Amino acid sequence: MATLVAEAVSQSRSEQICNAPQSESTAQPHESTFSIFLVSALTLFAVAINGYHPYAEDGGLYLAGILRLLDPALYPHCTVFVLEPMRHSLFAPTVAGIVRWSHLSLPIVLLALYLASIWTTLFAAWMLASRCWYSRSARAGSVVLLACWLALPIAGTALLFMDPYATARSFSTPCMVLALVGTLDLTERGSPHRLISIRRGFLLWAISIALAAVMHPLMAAYALGATLMLYAVRFHNRILRLYAASALAAAAMALAVCLNAIARPESADYLRIALTRTYWFLVQWHWYELAGLAAPLGILTISISNKLAPATRIPCLSDMGARQTLTRMAVAVGATSCLIALFFARTASTTQIIARLQPLRAFQIVYLILILTLGAQLGERLLRRIALRWAATMILLGGIMFYTALNAFPNSNHLEIPGLTPHNQWIKAFLWIRDNTPTDALFALDADYINAPGEDAQCFRAIAQRSALADYSKDGGEASIAPELTVDWIRSQQAQHHLSAPSTTDSDRISALQPLGVSWVVLESAATTRFDCPYSNSAVKVCLLR
Repeated sequence: MATLVAEAVSQSRSEQICNAPQSESTAQPHESTFSIFLVSALTLFAVAINGYHPYAEDGGLYLAGILRLLDPALYPHCTVFVLEPMRHSLFAPTVAGIVRWSHLSLPIVLLALYLASIWTTLFAAWMLASRCWYSRSARAGSVVLLACWLALPIAGTALLFMDPYATARSFSTPCMVLALVGTLDLTERGSPHRLISIRRGFLLWAISIALAAVMHPLMAAYALGATLMLYAVRFHNRILRLYAASALAAAAMALAVCLNAIARPESADYLRIALTRTYWFLVQWHWYELAGLAAPLGILTISISNKLAPATRIPCLSDMGARQTLTRMAVAVGATSCLIALFFARTASTTQIIARLQPLRAFQIVYLILILTLGAQLGERLLRRIALRWAATMILLGGIMFYTALNAFPNSNHLEIPGLTPHNQWIKAFLWIRDNTPTDALFALDADYINAPGEDAQCFRAIAQRSALADYSKDGGEASIAPELTVDWIRSQQAQHHLSAPSTTDSDRISALQPLGVSWVVLESAATTRFDCPYSNSAVKVCLLR
């Protein structure tokens, strides 16, 4: 693949039409064919290095909701924690509908959607890069770097640019990129077919924002804000551009002030839950997480001053407009979100409505522009037409991310695709539960079982397809967003506290869990118990609560 990229980018830039608008430079058939082939190859490359874990983290939360839609008999207990991720998103109903319509198994559908989300994101990134750089080396460098860094953490927000599983954000992300493309086309000034460009850009923008909104309303809101800021900084008049961008930033701050002012004080119990989400509050971030905010803004600010200008220029081409306006937009959006988080997402506040909105999630857009910019400079300045350089760079960057991905899920298959036998002992126990326990059973696990050694953040409900009391990590995230879940979450935490601890006796477990209707418990293998445990392995044992 590296040889393909090098050969393709070796084509002379003089082949480009000097007077053609940026949005039309990719319309040539050979360019479209190359981009489709490149993105398809990079999709497989990205999956190979980042892995696939459909039952882990938030993937498990969404998957439980899909399973509930496909079989309403599942999860008769603690159902609110299964339904919460579906309350504002059509992702789960859409996936369930595809399963019913296609008659394919859910694991196959999820894998197909995961591949489609990566392909669409990379292709949208190519479209965005094609409006910023004329040379193929720059465009290819942008998309190659994005493929390598898809799993890059977004500062301290507890987000990756794209997760190694399919969720609602897997589809709001490509929609966000396409919305930026549409905005650039909508505001393109040099096109000889301006009305067609405006119509096409508006349709792409509107459809992308709408699709993002039905999948992930919060991320769609930040994408909308970013495109409005991009529209503002695209004004030709410098004074108008400054006033428009400042007005949008001020409007965002004013909205935060209003929401904070009208929000009712939260209960003390809920505030304790909110404070467990340390990634909401800048004061609880480590220095290196704060550097993850400052460094991208600093790099992009330098690029605005043309210190990261292309290595080679063609006098008749002016490809700085789109790139510079995207960079200015990213800096403005990033700075505004930092200010809102700093002033309104505070640990001492009696209301956490702004913290719940997680304004720093807007940095996904900042990271997108940063990656594309660095990738373009890498391709145009260093890699150029030399296949060995492309290959070495992809092996180096991909190898680092591959090593990181292996360490993130050290006890699970790197690719948890249908048909492969899992070697994670927790997953094996959950699968035994799925096949050997009643559908209406209610399980209890240690409150923070997801962070137990060897567990790899694999979600019990998604794999075992059984009801369970709320856990600390993922269900705690749901309770922090939906305060009405506070009482149920706290009750579950108290009942499951140190369930496998050496000091916890069977009597303690029975007195804590039976009043909640629990009939089964999953204990770590070292836990002392006289319960009947029909299944056990080196990590856990599954026991009847009696």
